[in-house]
Order: sequence, then C-alpha cells, then structure tokens
Amino acid sequence: MIPGRVIAIDGPSGAGKSSVSRIVGTKLGFLHVDSGALYRIMTWRALAEGVNTADPIAVASFADKVEIECRAVDGRIAYYVNGAEPGDELRTPEVNAHASEVATVKEVRDRITAILRSLVNFGDIIVEGRDITTAVFPDSPARFYLTASAEARAARRRKEEVEKGIANQSEEAVKASLLARDRIDSTRKYAPLKKADGAIEIDSSELTLDEVVETVLAACKF
Repeated sequence: MIPGRVIAIDGPSGAGKSSVSRIVGTKLGFLHVDSGALYRIMTWRALAEGVNTADPIAVASFADKVEIECRAVDGRIAYYVNGAEPGDELRTPEVNAHASEVATVKEVRDRITAILRSLVNFGDIIVEGRDITTAVFPDSPARFYLTASAEARAARRRKEEVEKGIANQSEEAVKASLLARDRIDSTRKYAPLKKADGAIEIDSSELTLDEVVETVLAACKF
C-alpha cells in the first residue's frame, strides 16, 4: 500500500487549527487527525490512574501502558480506549491543566509521534498539532502555522466550551490558561511549538474561517 499524503498544521490553542483542518480535510478528501487528543488521552488516563503528572519519570513509565486504537470514522481518525471514544472527557479543565506537563515528557512524545506517522497507512491525512511541521512530518510539502491574538483565541475557546456545556471559567481565565500553555509548549525541551522553516504562517485574528480555509486550499499543490 502506498502511504498517504500529509497536510501538516501547527499553532497555539484557539488559533483555529481544528475547524480549518476539518473543513480542508472534507474538501480534499483527507482524514482529519487531531494530534492533541492523543496527548489528552495520555493525560486523562494518567490522572485516572493517579499518576503524578508533574513527575516526568512517573509519566514516562506510564506512557506505554495506555492502549489506543485508531480507526477511520466519518472523515477523521478516531481514537478508542477500552473500546470507546473518550469524547468530552478529554476537554475538562483538569485535563487542560495537566496536558502540557504530560506533553513535555520525551517518552510520551516519542510514542505519539510513532502513532501519528503510522496513520499514513489509512490514506491521505491532514494533521493538526504543535510539532507536526517540525518533528512529526517535517518533509510534508504542505505545512502551515496558524496563529491569532490571545484575545481572539480565548474568545473562541470560551465559545467552544459554552457550546459543549463544559464551560466553568471566565474568558479571562481561559486566556490565562492559553498563555500558560503557550509558554510551556514553546519552551519545552523536546519538540517545542514554533514556526517551522518553510511553513506558511496565517494569522487568523481578523480573518473569517472561510478565508483561512481558502488560503490553505490555495497553497496545497496536490
């Protein structure tokens, strides 16, 4: 089987990666891959098992114990743990608060990078995350870095949480959480969040979703 093509999209939380990736994937027939959900799954399970997420050694030893099954479902790669999708359990404030700690651990990143690279066996994929253009698929000819102001990102994340019925923070609290995550992601030792050389940067602060999608589509030369 010939491995699928890859569109790689990086950027901080709330920059629009998920919405843009889903729509572009639908238009081009690429499976949408949310890499962040894999780190959230690792965090969710670590918390459930009482692992101290602030202890890198404890997290590293736990990294291979989480069984994750990947399936192609309705235009996306779905993740199953113990036969079921975790759903909104991955989007709780508790998981949000600990995900960056877990994501800094090299053993966790190595395991998830291996999972992500294996997904080309499902076909063409569009992968969103924080190190996709730099560490996971650095050779993809279609690499993008989406960004936006902290205010715009906080408003989007707050709206998303309200729509999902899981909001229990003010917009200012959401903004503070996003900025804290930015600091951790951009300064971690392994695969930090940064714009890759050659990646196309798109600031979506003042752009509509459709405008960002069209920019990505126009740059994809498949």
